[in-house]
Amino acid sequence: MRNPWSGGQTIDVAIIGGGAAGVAAARRLQSLRPDVSVLILEAKDRVGGRAWTFRLSSLGDEPVDLGCGWLHGARTNGWTEIARQLGLTVETTPAPWSEGGRTIGGAEARSAIGAFFARAEQRGDSGEDGSLDELLEPGNRWNGCVEAIGTFLNGVELAAASIHDYVHYDPGPGPDWRVREGYGTLISAYAQPVPTMLSTVVQTIDHRGAEYILLQTDRGTLRARMVLVTVATNVIAKDQIKFDPPLPRKREAASRLPLGLANKLFLSVLSPDDLPIDTRLTGSLDQVRTGSYQIRPFGTALIEAYYGGSLARDLEASGEQAALAFAGEELTKHFGSAFGRRIDAVAMSAWRGEPHIGGSYSYAEPGASGERIVLGETVDDRLFFAGEACSPTRFSTAHGALETGFGAAEAIAVVLKRTA
Repeated sequence: MRNPWSGGQTIDVAIIGGGAAGVAAARRLQSLRPDVSVLILEAKDRVGGRAWTFRLSSLGDEPVDLGCGWLHGARTNGWTEIARQLGLTVETTPAPWSEGGRTIGGAEARSAIGAFFARAEQRGDSGEDGSLDELLEPGNRWNGCVEAIGTFLNGVELAAASIHDYVHYDPGPGPDWRVREGYGTLISAYAQPVPTMLSTVVQTIDHRGAEYILLQTDRGTLRARMVLVTVATNVIAKDQIKFDPPLPRKREAASRLPLGLANKLFLSVLSPDDLPIDTRLTGSLDQVRTGSYQIRPFGTALIEAYYGGSLARDLEASGEQAALAFAGEELTKHFGSAFGRRIDAVAMSAWRGEPHIGGSYSYAEPGASGERIVLGETVDDRLFFAGEACSPTRFSTAHGALETGFGAAEAIAVVLKRTA
């Protein structure tokens, strides 16, 4: 249900943000308390947040995920079962980086990457935290590749990211699968039964009153008994939504859990039959500023390029044609000098410049891993928080967002019952 509110009404539970966490919370609340009014307020003109499926009209409306695309820990990932319930196709071909997956070259580099992350696990979360670059072996010829992989994972270079946070990360058991119709399609479909106001920017959350929280929006004022905030950390850190009275501890936590940056570039390929299907390669094995390339995902005539950190930022700023030139330079090293003439850019994400988001997924600065718990704490049993950044172990994933959304909904239901 879209745009059901015209202003001036009272809602039991208002949810700010229509991404994975907000949608999950709304659906769980509808199940637990069908008598309670729930409304999502979404600043963008679509639901899904950082899950966004774009259809390529030039390639028969082929769906591509500009945001999250993998069902990490798929056997225990809540979105897997939801996708099946909605009649969507869960594609179980092994991810290139997993057992049974296909990757071109770099056995020695993969060994160095494994050794690096083993050192992180050995260090654990005992003692003082540090940045991941402390774990690099001085002079190791594969350090560039190790840093590149770390940048893909964190959306930022190793020097900025916490060792403890990496050690805490646990996507859950199971392989990584995909939704053929798109992860964004999945979350959007799941949101269909939820009353949602699109293109509605919440400006202030006034929680001074004893009975209601007042939400000032660009469409008017809404009263709510309870509010769940599921926006990206950058929104809170930059005061794009103001709290009255202020919540300085929340702002500090969000500031220390900023969004890294990972962008995708989709390339169409002429005469692709000579290329391997669902195979991954790294553009350069000795450079930090390189891309990861998924060759012919789902057997399509596409290449999905993935860039992280400062490279993603610079390519986003330079534009699609600059990104195409960079990809062509890297891919011709693998497929020959003529390959650049066979590819063309058909879609590109630009998450850093995306209004009301401003990045891809959260990382913890050194010493800030515990801020995830602070960010997720409830205020006065009526102002709740959820989202991937609030998950101590499944941050940066859509199912981490889902789980925190479910958890917030269950906590809200308990308070509603107690105060009925």
